[in-house]
Amino acid sequence: MTAPFQTLAEFRDILARQPHADSEALTAAADRNGQLTKPPGALGRIEDIAIWYASWRGTAAPTIDRTQMVVFAGNHGVTAQGVSAFPSEVTAQMVINFQHGGAAINQLCEANGATLDVHALDLDTPTADFTQEPAMTEQECISALTTGWNAVDAEADLFATGEMGIGNTTSAAAIAAALFGGPAETWTGRGTGVDDAGFANKVRVVNEGLSRHERILNDPLGVLKCLGGREIAAMAGAIAAARAKRIPVVLDGFICTAAASVLERAQEGALDHAISAHLSAEGAHRKMLTTLGKEPLLDLGLRLGEGSGAALAIGLIKSAVACHAGMATFAEAGVATG
Repeated sequence: MTAPFQTLAEFRDILARQPHADSEALTAAADRNGQLTKPPGALGRIEDIAIWYASWRGTAAPTIDRTQMVVFAGNHGVTAQGVSAFPSEVTAQMVINFQHGGAAINQLCEANGATLDVHALDLDTPTADFTQEPAMTEQECISALTTGWNAVDAEADLFATGEMGIGNTTSAAAIAAALFGGPAETWTGRGTGVDDAGFANKVRVVNEGLSRHERILNDPLGVLKCLGGREIAAMAGAIAAARAKRIPVVLDGFICTAAASVLERAQEGALDHAISAHLSAEGAHRKMLTTLGKEPLLDLGLRLGEGSGAALAIGLIKSAVACHAGMATFAEAGVATG
């Protein structure tokens, strides 16, 4: 399905018209869960995951047969402000590593039965330095959203997305501060491992970006355009496209959640089809998830990005759905209920 929008206003309208969970499937899945050969609630959140998944797939006993992971890569002009411990060249180098199968995400996707697609977005043309001007023009932002939208496989039954982009923790922190308010220090972390001076510099850069674009801070899509990156916009486009196709989404860490937050702030409920994979070691991630009402599935101290946490959570979600669909009911198993 080709992206059905050409402006940010049209994209905003699409968010307002997205499908909702299937209430009949939700009820049927909950009823089935109550009949399975286990004490009520014995599988804890595993049961909730399966019922949530079933509601978006429209059947009481779904299966997961085609999981897609997409990693988007982009470069950020704000790196000129010295916000990263690594040079921008690393983005392209890591894309090559993904393509050759040498990164952590390659191994995690293979281990958890997910295909991996990688989309590099104009790496030779970084976004503008958002302390000086909007990171993207509207057309550049639409182009990135479109790349994300078109990357989603309509045949997938579970979708996850990750990113690669030197400088993108600074962009994500600026987005979070713009969307949720509060001081820049609340949302800014150490990213790839900057020292104290580097952290102070990142806070300065985020504050300068917020000040520069103060007039658009009440417009979530304007925030994405002015403070975001191509890979962040692409993740937002992909998450929205999955919703249009009723494909449940696994959110990765801090940067992916910032991208998703743009959608939720633009349209309440836009992330009902999405589940948080893990709690990132990036400090502000917990605050962001709490604000969104998302409880992470895993807490492993990850801060790699690439979709690594989402890939790990795929196995958990598959296990939940397999138990829900594959377990016998008390009646089928001939087990007494008391």
